[in-house]
Amino acid sequence: MLNIIKTNSEQQFNETGAGIIASLLQTNPKAILGLATGSTPVGVYEKLIELYRAGTVSFKQASSYNLDEYIGLPTDHPESYRRFMDEKLFNQVDIDLNNTHVPLGNTADPEQAARDYARLLDGAGQIDLQLLGVGHNGHIGFNEPGEELQGPPHVVKLEEQTRVANARFFNSIDEVPTHALTMGIGSILKAKQILLMAKGEDKADIIAQALNGPITTQCPASLLQTHSNVVVVVDPGAGRHL
Repeated sequence: MLNIIKTNSEQQFNETGAGIIASLLQTNPKAILGLATGSTPVGVYEKLIELYRAGTVSFKQASSYNLDEYIGLPTDHPESYRRFMDEKLFNQVDIDLNNTHVPLGNTADPEQAARDYARLLDGAGQIDLQLLGVGHNGHIGFNEPGEELQGPPHVVKLEEQTRVANARFFNSIDEVPTHALTMGIGSILKAKQILLMAKGEDKADIIAQALNGPITTQCPASLLQTHSNVVVVVDPGAGRHL
């Protein structure tokens, strides 16, 4: 079931996303969170930090599992997703860093790292809430469009469109990694609840396609239509076709 929430401003967009996560933590302090990186959740994490500082929410008993990580970047690289999460959220709240998990991208054997992450997820049990953004080509995590999609965590070759979109975070396109380690579609769909967030007019077409179009591996986000509990939060730009 898709529950679409249209917000009127960036502030409301961020507050809505943060409020959904905070409500979960208030009712289930030991919640298992599936977290995402990128520009979309930054404001949500900022609001969560504000709520933590106000004493409204605690991450002390929570644990987290991130969607993906670039392959080949050291964990302290400015654009590694481990560093992103540490700076944007983990180091500013009371979560135990031992309970935060990001796929290991800086390894000589990424395929083994993918298998290790799969085992880690299986051992954790069901993720209570999985936060997602969506790429311009419909990718969720780094699950790119294709003839078929993999269920468990796996290594993926990034589409050129994805690398170009992410180049703004690097000095040049040449520095953007060509591969990543990502949760698979199966891993994502196992979550009890999915929170899909999208903002900006450049996401309007793909959001409409993902939510209202055919379910197809050529638009990985469309597979969210098969999940029983999806909340979609959009700003005026991303929601203009809905």
